[in-house]
Amino acid sequence: MGDPRIRLEYDGPIAIITNANVEKHNAFDDDMDLALFEALREIKAKGSEVRAVIWRGEGKSWSSGRDVSVIGTNVTPMTHHELMTRGHAGILTVFDLDVPILVAIQGWAIGGSFQRALLCDIRVAAEGARFMLPEVTHGVIPDTGGVARLYQMCGHGLVSDMVLTGRVLSADEALAHGVVSRVVAADQLDATVREMAEKIAAAPAVTVKMARRVIAHLSEADVRASMADELVYQTFINKSDDIAEMRAARAEARTPHYTGS
Repeated sequence: MGDPRIRLEYDGPIAIITNANVEKHNAFDDDMDLALFEALREIKAKGSEVRAVIWRGEGKSWSSGRDVSVIGTNVTPMTHHELMTRGHAGILTVFDLDVPILVAIQGWAIGGSFQRALLCDIRVAAEGARFMLPEVTHGVIPDTGGVARLYQMCGHGLVSDMVLTGRVLSADEALAHGVVSRVVAADQLDATVREMAEKIAAAPAVTVKMARRVIAHLSEADVRASMADELVYQTFINKSDDIAEMRAARAEARTPHYTGS
C-alpha cells in the first residue's frame, strides 16, 4: 500500500484492513482516503480468493474521523465538488464487493469514518466504544452516505438528534438500536470478529454473495439517493453566506449572524 497508515494484509481467505494512524486516533486525511480506496479495489480484484474482510484499527480508537489539522493545507486542483465525488466513488466500492466487510470498532468512531463503517455489512463494538456525527457543529452536513443507513436502522428521532446536536451514542445504545450487532470486551474484539469472518469464509461463496444481494436490494438504493443529495447540498453549503459568516465570526471572535442563505 502507498500509505503505511492503512495496512492491507491477507490471512488465508480473509483480508484485513487496519487503520494505523495511531497518534491521531486513526483520523483520516486525503492520502489515507486514497490508500483505503486502493485497498478496497485490490480486494475486489482478487475475486473469489477473498471470502471476508475485517476492517479494524490500531490503538485506542477505530477512527476519530477527519484529521482537522490538515483541512485547508492540501493544495489540490480539484474543487470541493470533485473531492466529494471522488470520495463517494471510493467508498461505494464496499457495495461492489462480493464479500462482506466486518468492522471491529473500539474507542471513537466519528463523522465520515463512522458513516463508512455504517456502509459495511457488520459492526462489532468493544465495550466503551462511542459514536458521533459532529458535522453540523462545524457548519457542514454528514456527506458519506451513512445517515441513510443510520435512518434505516434507527429511524427519524435518533438520527435527527445525532445529526443536529452531535450527541454521542454509546456502545450499549448502538446495540439497542441495531447500529452494532454485538458488544464485546475490548480484549475479545479482534478474536470475536475473526471468528465471525471465519464462519462466513467457510460458507459457500455463492450463497454468501446472493444473501448480501438480497440485503443490498432492501437498502442500497436509499443510500445512493441520499449520497446524491449530500453531494448537491454540501456543495451549496460550501458556497453559502452562512458558512462565510461562520468563518468570519470565528476569525473575529464574535457572535455570528446567520440568515439561512
